[in-house]
Order: sequence, then structure tokens, then C-alpha cells
Amino acid sequence: MIEMVSSEKMVAPVDARKQRVWTDAEASGGEQYLRGKFNSSYRSDDIKFMRFLVPRGKRVLELGCGRGDMLAALEPSYGVGVDFSPTTIAKAQATHPGLNFILGDAEDPSTLAKAEGPFDYVIIADTIGMFEDIDGTLNCLRRLCLPSTRIVISYFSHLWKPVLRLAEILKLKSRQPEINYIATVDFLNLMDLTDFEVIRQEQRQLIPFHWLGLGPLVNRFIAPLPGINRLCLRTYLVARPFEQFSDRKLSVSIVIPCRNEKGNIESAIRRMPRFGLEQEILFVEGNSSDGTFEECERVRDVYRDTWDIAVLKQDGKGKGDAVRKGFAAAKHDVLMILDADLTMPPEALPRYCAMIEKGRAEFVNGTRLVYPMEGEAMRPLNFIANRVFAYLFSYLVNTRLTDTLCGTKVLLRRDYEALARERDYFGEFDPFGDFDLIFGAARKNLKIVETPIHYRARTYGETQISRFRDGWLLLKMVWFAFRKLKAI
Repeated sequence: MIEMVSSEKMVAPVDARKQRVWTDAEASGGEQYLRGKFNSSYRSDDIKFMRFLVPRGKRVLELGCGRGDMLAALEPSYGVGVDFSPTTIAKAQATHPGLNFILGDAEDPSTLAKAEGPFDYVIIADTIGMFEDIDGTLNCLRRLCLPSTRIVISYFSHLWKPVLRLAEILKLKSRQPEINYIATVDFLNLMDLTDFEVIRQEQRQLIPFHWLGLGPLVNRFIAPLPGINRLCLRTYLVARPFEQFSDRKLSVSIVIPCRNEKGNIESAIRRMPRFGLEQEILFVEGNSSDGTFEECERVRDVYRDTWDIAVLKQDGKGKGDAVRKGFAAAKHDVLMILDADLTMPPEALPRYCAMIEKGRAEFVNGTRLVYPMEGEAMRPLNFIANRVFAYLFSYLVNTRLTDTLCGTKVLLRRDYEALARERDYFGEFDPFGDFDLIFGAARKNLKIVETPIHYRARTYGETQISRFRDGWLLLKMVWFAFRKLKAI
């Protein structure tokens, strides 16, 4: 348990705005933000979305924690709250004895030095508008972060300033001291200055009132829509510490799902470059009718002295099932998917691994739609559908994606294992295997980067994608992803 600073040692802040906040908090015992009809609906939605962004069981630090209700709602394995009001901190400790609280100014390095890091998540909810030195505070936070740490910042839109003032006059909202309404573009600049990288931006709450259930309904299904979301009250930024690893080398597991691809199996091995500390190749065969399984076993035996090759037989159906089986059996640091049709050249795999090794990405998605393609590599209707779905899925995962159906995907095994542990949130919904990973990466706030490939025409076999059947599945997945990632 962290020892709190005694109230006698904590005096009112010198800054006028902070002093007004401090005085109000001391007078109300930390309940100043719990009053009013506005706050009830607003806080309910705010906590619900924070619980979506921050998984339970993590090490969480909250700056400006108030009574600690938000911190407690996140159910951390180790939770630390910082606030400068002695009365508020005392009430927080009494209400949530399982959490740890530090009395002090969150902008003071000596206060942050008392926190026992590192933390998985650092929450700065609303209080950042009262900071006098945002970039200095973010710099101090870096010592409490790992490369995997996520900073979650939430704040009010400057468009709502007159509305919030009117709500205070009408006593629909408790009166607050003047805060600094900072534009999102300025936050992005401050993140760059302090070597944090924003990987997610969300807007929430178009109607911060209950209104007989109309408010929650609009906030869930209407407020997240493109264009409309710019009018929302709340903005949430999720950032990660930006850190480059110039000489990091990792071991690699390459999973090759294959069904009726007999003519491509040996070519995949012959063309495979050497990279990473160690390599293994896992063929996952999907009950082929052309002898693909027997060919995988033959190639494994022929190249036994030069390659670490495993051959697995698929239990279920679909590429998604094959990928999950291969990843579960993989033993190395980096997990990669290579489609057995070899339309993605195996020779390009080292640059995808390098993106992970250098820390530039935590999830790499290939794209076939940047460089010119060989003649019949992609049919025109497939190309148009890819473009449409790329726009929809880019919106859903808050990252520009041009080719969600490209089979080449790369991530760290530890991130995949964390994704797999929380797969129940989405369920076994994806026969392709692509969206299970993309949605999971977005849900885990991984840094997603697209890297172009030179897409080649197939030289053996036929495509196993049905344009209309699978197109209908994609449409259903768009709605599914909207409900799971946006309509929270």
C-alpha cells in the first residue's frame, strides 16, 4: 500500500484555476462532479467506454482520480490514483481500500515519483484541461511506462463550451472552474513533442442526457457515425510510448494455411529467405483433395536438415481455423501468415518482421492495392469490393487500411496470446482469419501499420474465395464490428 502524504503537507495550489478546483473539492468532499442530471448520464457512458478501452486486471495509474470511482470501475490488479485534495483522497481511500492513493499535484515530478510503476495503462480523464505543463507531465510519465503501456486521455470538445456553460446556469450540471479546451490537433502535436504516438481516437456522447432512453440509443448507434462523431462532447485518445529498437532481433514462426495447394508447397520452402534469430515453418493443411497433406510431409522430410518444418492437419474448416491452429502450435516470438498460393512473395517476409523488430508496428497488415498487380492477380469486381470494404474497416478500427483481405499479417506472439484470451468478446465469427486478428488488434489498441506487397498472379490451383458468398459475409462482419467496436 502506498503511503499517502499527510494533509498538513499539502497546501492549496498557487495557480488560480487549480486553487478553485482544490477549494471546491475540499468543500464538497470530492462529490462536486457527481451532482446534477447531466453528470449521471455522462458519467455512466464515460465509465462504460473506459472499461471498453482498459481491460480488467491491469496495472492502472489515474491522474486526477477524485474519489477513485473510475479507477475502481476498471477493476485493476494494481490501481494507483493521484489527486491534490486531502479530503477527496481520504474519502477515496475509505471507499476503495483495495486501491492505492497518492496526495499531491499530478504535474509535480515528486508526486509521480511516489508511484510504483511501471503501469499497463495511465488514465488522464478531464484533468488534462487544468494542467499548466502538459508536455512536461507527459515526459515525467515516461519513466512509469513500458513499450506496451497505453496512455488514455479524455477531454471535452471545445464545440461544447457554450452548451456546458448553459447547463451550469440551468443547474443541469455542477459548476466547474474554467478549463483549457485544447483542440485535438494540439494534443497530437504535444504527443509528438513527448515521443508518444496516438494510435486511437474516438468521439462519444452526442446527447449527454438520458431522456427516457433516447440519449443512450443515439449515443450508441448515431454518435459514432463518420461526420456526426465530430459533434460529440467527449474525445478519447489512446497513445503509446514511441520507442525504436535499432538492433533487436526476434525469432519467427511462419504459418502457411494450405488447401489444394500441392504445387506451391515446395516452392514456398525453396523461395523462403533466412531471417530472424530462428525460424520455423508450420504448414496447416485443410483436408485437400489433391494430395497437399502428403506433399507437405514429403517436403518436411526432404528439407529436414535445413529447415524446422512442422505439418499439422486442420480439425475444422476455413482459413481462420487453420491460422488459430498454427498460431497455437508456434513457439517463436513473431507470428506470420503466408498464403500458400504465393501471390504474396515469400521473399518479402523479412521486411514485415523488421517492422515488428524495430518497434514501428505491433500489427502489420499487407496491402495488395498500392503497387501494380500482375495481369489476373485480382478480378475487377474483387478490386472494387476490396476498396469499399477497406474504407468501412478503416473507420471501424481507426486506422487507414486499404486491403483487409490480404493474407499477410504479422504480430508478436505475446500480443496474439493476449488477443486470444479475450476472443470471447468477439466469438468465433470469422472464417477468413483476417478480421479475427484485425478486430482483436484494434480492441487491444495495438499499433497497426500497412505495408505494401507486390501481388503476383497464382501459378497453381484456383482461388478459394466466392465473391458473392464471401461478400455477404463481409457485409455481416461490418455490422458485427460496428456493434463491437463503435456501438459500445
